[in-house]
Amino acid sequence: MLTTNKMFYIIKKDLSSLEDLLYETVESPVELITDIGRHLISSGGKRIRPALYILATKSSDNVDKNYSMPLAMAIEMIHTASLVHDDVLDNATTRRGSATANAKWGNNIAVLTGDYLFAKAFAAIAKNDYGPRISELLASIVCDLSEGEILQNHFGYSIPEDFDVYYDRIAKKTANFIAVSCELGAIVAKQPEENIKALREYGYCIGMAFQIVDDILDLTSSSKKIGKPAGNDILQGVITLPVIYAYKHSSNAEELKNIIENRQMTHEDLTRAIDIVKQSDGIKFAKTKVNEFLNRAHAIIPNDIPESVHKSFDAIADFIGKRDY
Repeated sequence: MLTTNKMFYIIKKDLSSLEDLLYETVESPVELITDIGRHLISSGGKRIRPALYILATKSSDNVDKNYSMPLAMAIEMIHTASLVHDDVLDNATTRRGSATANAKWGNNIAVLTGDYLFAKAFAAIAKNDYGPRISELLASIVCDLSEGEILQNHFGYSIPEDFDVYYDRIAKKTANFIAVSCELGAIVAKQPEENIKALREYGYCIGMAFQIVDDILDLTSSSKKIGKPAGNDILQGVITLPVIYAYKHSSNAEELKNIIENRQMTHEDLTRAIDIVKQSDGIKFAKTKVNEFLNRAHAIIPNDIPESVHKSFDAIADFIGKRDY
């Protein structure tokens, strides 16, 4: 949870209120839906998207919390629903160290629960009359998430020839949602258009960096820390930036390609693939790209927002570059 993180100190009370609202939202007359919803919320998560949205609303002093908070809830509900669906597609059994909904209740119920959470999110948007601009932005994110997942599944177990293919996919799956979260907060705060655009770009940059760091950690961290098996991306046929770099530069590129294209790869195959990537400087290259995106993020934060909010945005970018979970 971000409520104990110093960089989010100025929105600590808001994040606590968000947790209460999330639990309230998943309450249903159908007891099973309530049980699954509580399980998903209690499994945690970084709450990075609604936190960034809330922080962006603090760029103005006149935002009514009763008006702004349902949108924070909707953002997290959309994110959670997309993860539930992803876990079904990936046959995942754990996330963040807890059993997935599909592992506990089966694929059919998990998919329907994801649909339920999407519906809850958009019901809140309609009820609070946020207007067409906000509705369209959130709808575009659901489209992006779906497109990103479709592309990832359709082109799984194959290495893209171009880095831009990878960047486009992670934008759809991660960065665009974080960008829109910042943009929505700036819109709710009635910031001028140049600041709305700047905060969207900030969100995009930290979103790209966030996902690349995730991809690095998948290869370098322990399963206990990241809440999923190490090397899981390669095992699932998800080809990330360090792997693409290794394929382009390693003398063992063909061996790496053969391992990745084998959908029945063994544990030994996976270990060998990770070794090839590490020996190729693929991880070092990916870290360089993280720093490039974070430098862009730091540079674009509007200077005319409150100093405490500016410092928090700076601290978040720093955190993303250093995180190890």
